[in-house]
Amino acid sequence: MSAVSDRWSRVVTALAVYEDAALTPEGMCAAAVAVLRVAGASIVLADSDDQPAATYTSGPAFERVEEIQYGLGAGPAIDAHARGAPVAAMDLRHDPPAGWGELSGALRRSGVAAVCAYPLVLGAARLGALTLYCSQPGPLGPERNADALVVAAVVTRALLAVQAGADDGMVASELADGEPDHAVVHQATGMVSAQLDVGVGEAMARLRTRARSDGSNVRTVAAAVVDRRIRFDR
Repeated sequence: MSAVSDRWSRVVTALAVYEDAALTPEGMCAAAVAVLRVAGASIVLADSDDQPAATYTSGPAFERVEEIQYGLGAGPAIDAHARGAPVAAMDLRHDPPAGWGELSGALRRSGVAAVCAYPLVLGAARLGALTLYCSQPGPLGPERNADALVVAAVVTRALLAVQAGADDGMVASELADGEPDHAVVHQATGMVSAQLDVGVGEAMARLRTRARSDGSNVRTVAAAVVDRRIRFDR
């Protein structure tokens, strides 16, 4: 057996211990934490416009972090998905990424000292990213990083199996049902796109800009758009 095959076998066997839980995205996050020995994990799924469509975490401590990443449109998962390559910040206290803004502070307050994100990609399929949160600064190291790549690949295949029946560009209902707030944001994004005659990406950027200027968050502004309390004019 080659070294690569041996690693796959070892990691998949370890994940199988958690296979009942791993049938859900939250369970996959919990399994990743246990197998990779990290403080936490999250899965962010993206739609065909590369916008976050659903977010899952290994625990409530990281939900606020993901909410901030979603509102900013910047962070490890979004960067890894956009680049199609792993993204890492090894010392959030002394060397935070310039483009993450308040997210770096939120991560530190959650006890996260370093973060690594891996794209969930298989061939032409690009689903989102798996993010690992570490309580100590520094890299995962060659062995754990290699294991993390296998975990990301296994998660990708599991999610693709769930996604098989979904319409092109949409997140399967089994994965999106737990994210009503995101559904509101997507509805508002479509409304702003129509109001301004711009693409979905630009509409999402306008929502984020309005949220920042109001000192609010994207979900609150989106709800106001859907309720027709806010309208964007050209």
